[in-house]
Amino acid sequence: MLKLKEEHTSLRALFILLAIAYLFSISMRFIWVNKVGTIPQFHWNNELMINNNDGYYYAEGARDILAGHHEQNDLSPVDSAMSKLTVLLSKIIPVSFEALILYMPAFLGSLIVIPLILIGRALNQTTLGFIAALIGSIAHSYYNRTMTGYYDTDMLNIVFPVFETYSLILALTHQRNRYLLPITASIALYQWWYPQAYALDTALFVLIIAYALLFDRKNSYIYKIALFILIGILSLPLVVKIGLAVAMFSFFHFKNELSAKFLLPIFVVIAGIYFYTGGVSPIWHFVQGYILRGHDQNVLTSSLHYYNVMSTVREAGKIPFDLFSERISGHSVTFILAFIGYIGALYVYRPLLITLPLTALGFIAMSSGLRFTIYAVPGMALGIAFLIMHIAQLIQQKTLRYIFAFALTAGAIYPNFLHIKEYIMPTVMTTDEVSALHELQKISSPEDYVVAWWDYGFPIRYYSNTKTWIDGAQHGGDANYPASFVLTAKDSTSAAHMMRLYTEYMKKGFSETNKTKNNFEYMMEKEGVEDPNDFITALALPEYKLPQKTHDVYLYLPLRMMEIFPTVALFSNLDLTGKSQPQQPFFYTTQSVQDTGKTLELGQGLSIIKANSTLKIGMQSLPIKSFYQVSYDKNQKLQVSQQNFASAGLNVIYMASYGQFLVLDDYYLQSQYIQMFVFEQYDKNLFQPVIMSPMTKIFKLKI
Repeated sequence: MLKLKEEHTSLRALFILLAIAYLFSISMRFIWVNKVGTIPQFHWNNELMINNNDGYYYAEGARDILAGHHEQNDLSPVDSAMSKLTVLLSKIIPVSFEALILYMPAFLGSLIVIPLILIGRALNQTTLGFIAALIGSIAHSYYNRTMTGYYDTDMLNIVFPVFETYSLILALTHQRNRYLLPITASIALYQWWYPQAYALDTALFVLIIAYALLFDRKNSYIYKIALFILIGILSLPLVVKIGLAVAMFSFFHFKNELSAKFLLPIFVVIAGIYFYTGGVSPIWHFVQGYILRGHDQNVLTSSLHYYNVMSTVREAGKIPFDLFSERISGHSVTFILAFIGYIGALYVYRPLLITLPLTALGFIAMSSGLRFTIYAVPGMALGIAFLIMHIAQLIQQKTLRYIFAFALTAGAIYPNFLHIKEYIMPTVMTTDEVSALHELQKISSPEDYVVAWWDYGFPIRYYSNTKTWIDGAQHGGDANYPASFVLTAKDSTSAAHMMRLYTEYMKKGFSETNKTKNNFEYMMEKEGVEDPNDFITALALPEYKLPQKTHDVYLYLPLRMMEIFPTVALFSNLDLTGKSQPQQPFFYTTQSVQDTGKTLELGQGLSIIKANSTLKIGMQSLPIKSFYQVSYDKNQKLQVSQQNFASAGLNVIYMASYGQFLVLDDYYLQSQYIQMFVFEQYDKNLFQPVIMSPMTKIFKLKI
């Protein structure tokens, strides 16, 4: 028999369980703090730094709100809910700004335990909710995206929809008008916090209509629930939606006998507002972006052919079942048990059908990327909690029953606990890197631009208070192309000309009201060039006429980009016309080197044969064209030695001060990143070094 024995928990016991679950969740998130807190390179302003790139975006917005101003077109998110909440908390909580953004995810993300326990209580199964809270609050994907330092909207992205779920379950269970307002309030708050929730909340509306038609079509209260969901979804200001919900609530409360008669016309009016303010367009955009995007396509088509950034984002790719299940439930075995329990819980507790959209969104991770797994965590946590309670109730003796339930819960928690102990996420930046950006802030203006790869855009803007071409929000193939071109250009002239041109046209593009092309094609059009290959060829000419300089431009070259440099190159190593497919160049880097005496084993089947100066790659042997040794002396001056062995082949660079080997062809060897960062070779007429540390090198454009 699947039905669980009902529990009736006192308020005192409820608050104790809430406190225990909340403190448990937070304590798990302090494991990371204790492990990395002793690493000096992870600190700035006497505090640990955050470990999420996107966090610097919202930190920039909060910083600018507190400052009372920001630069025009700097893309600072001063209107974002997260930045505003951070500012509010900074005025209430007496801690430094760095400490606030560091710990906000741990304290806000742990709030997930509240709606999970309350869902259990609404079903008269508080212990079930408590077990789900313990497991769900530290499940792999939920922990990863709400851990201490992961300052991002994810800290409340699941908390809000689970509160929505609780409000709907409460309304379905008790069917009283007083439970209608919390539905709109929770949905409206979620929409305010995370506008992308539009599709998920619309799915909730469709589900509740289906629920009514299938199970209770003559019950007008179910349609009231649907109406209050729809009000919460409307693309209107938060205050307007709450006001509209209060008006509807007052109507239903004081004129209950007329509610059924007037329900349909009200529905038609609210539905009309829904379609007028957006309708299904945002949903279709979501489906196109994440579900129907075409994983096998490498380019996005504009008038030119660019590389698709989604092909390089791990979070947006297909994932194997083992990883999928571990992210949701800690282990494939616990996931399977959770799934069985979830199906059983849906069968026994019909209101839990409301969790289906959230859980289904998590399940599309199998095809659309691991970023979605977090949405399935609450449903699967409730599922395994139901199974644990169902098994435990087979034991008649109450004390033994709870001991057994505790043991099963501990077993489900254990793989997640092991993950937390081993998941030592580094901070986004190190102290040395931030020091370089802090120095850049002193010599630059907030109107100046820094050219860097998009991964570093938000931290650069936050620490140096400058503008960037691309960042974690602006990194489409068309935007990435100019940055990739600069970093991989084989001559300084082309790189310098692109830096000046694209900066000036990007600035002009902000004020161009009728611009229909992306910035790169807009630049080509204004320069009077149609063929992109002709344009690229012309950039290499020293006499190319450039627009008037308005602000300084800097080139940011970090050591950390070495690992992703082949990915960076993908965005410009292509024919923008789509007529040809350039050959893929060769690049390999490693710090795992084993000297056997006769060979240097570099890993991945690569080795250097010392006797004849050749490279063995798998079963293939290639000559070493040139061997370079690069190191810093005691005065931090770069020393370079070079040996030439053949007229063709691959090059090897030994970066002695880093203990790092590079194996690369001429395409990469001649790139501006390798020449300027590794060798510190640059055109003195075009670039001026301003910061030259071993971790970060920044050059100022002189033209």
